[in-house]
Amino acid sequence: MRLPRANMALTQRAPIGVFDSGVGGLSILRQIRKLLPYEDLVYFADQNHVPYGPRPMAEVRHFAVGISRLLLELDAKVIVVACNTASAAALQHLRATFPQVPFVGMEPAVKPAAEVTQSGQVGVLATPATFEGELFASVIARFASGVEVHQRTVPGLVERIEQGDLTGPETRYLLSQAIEPLLAAGIDTLVLGCTHYPFVIPTIAELVGPHVAVIDPAPAIARQTRTLLEEQGLATAAGAPGKTVYLSSGDPARLAELATRLIDIPGEFARADWHEGRPALVNQG
Repeated sequence: MRLPRANMALTQRAPIGVFDSGVGGLSILRQIRKLLPYEDLVYFADQNHVPYGPRPMAEVRHFAVGISRLLLELDAKVIVVACNTASAAALQHLRATFPQVPFVGMEPAVKPAAEVTQSGQVGVLATPATFEGELFASVIARFASGVEVHQRTVPGLVERIEQGDLTGPETRYLLSQAIEPLLAAGIDTLVLGCTHYPFVIPTIAELVGPHVAVIDPAPAIARQTRTLLEEQGLATAAGAPGKTVYLSSGDPARLAELATRLIDIPGEFARADWHEGRPALVNQG
């Protein structure tokens, strides 16, 4: 496979790096590809460590730093932390550690939810690490004045999505257990605070009904990425369609199967094994 040439200076033709614990960040990649069709993309799925949600924040920060080092060696001109847990645990640390490259991170979309709610009751589905992070507290403080935010975790849901179970009875049960208390609280807006969750929006929509707005942050993250590239003069000019490379610390064949099913964006797949605290490409050449 043809990977980006290492150690180039940042240029317009350099790729956008995107990473997540698994396939959740593909929901972000899909929107970036839709909005930026001429950009090359490198996606890293840390499937050897998925899920991040239950892990200690320090451990997730360690993973994020190692992955960022790999993406920078592949000349990423911007890195999108397409994982709410990793953003909560590591975004500020990544920006301080790698000041030469801009980072785009995830934060729960409480601001748009607060702007559209009519009942003043907003629900957020996210991982425990996301709720415990300073980033979430900051979002609530800045944007949730006059709005009551109800938090719910969905233990086991990321694992179901990683297994490709988007509509099965167990996935539906896990979601219903989290959503029913939110409906009882009177929410009319539901924020998806994990990048895996957009892949089960059809099931969520069935459970919440037509009167609850479901907010997927992926389109806003893609727009933010485009704005950042344009501001820094790094956007790729129109021309040949961009290429996509998928890397996995787990099984690339499994990632290929899930990526084809979830977003169907063609690309090349390779493995990057963890070694001495960071992932490295396997059989490159």
